[in-house]
Amino acid sequence: MPKMKTNRALAKRVKVTGTGRLKRKHAYTGHLFRNKTHKQKVHLRKDAMVDKTDYARIKDML
Repeated sequence: MPKMKTNRALAKRVKVTGTGRLKRKHAYTGHLFRNKTHKQKVHLRKDAMVDKTDYARIKDML
C-alpha cells in the first residue's frame, strides 16, 4: 500500500511543536479590525493549540 499524502493546505496552517503538539493561528484576523476591541486583537495575535478532539483527525491529514 502506498504512503498517504500530506494535506498541503493543512501543513501550511499547522506546525508541530517540540513536544509533538499542534500549533495553529486564530481565526477572525483577516479584516474588520475597527470593530474589534484592543484586548480582542491582542489575544488573536497569539498562537493557539489544536484541541484534543480534533487532534487525531488532523494528525492523519499530516
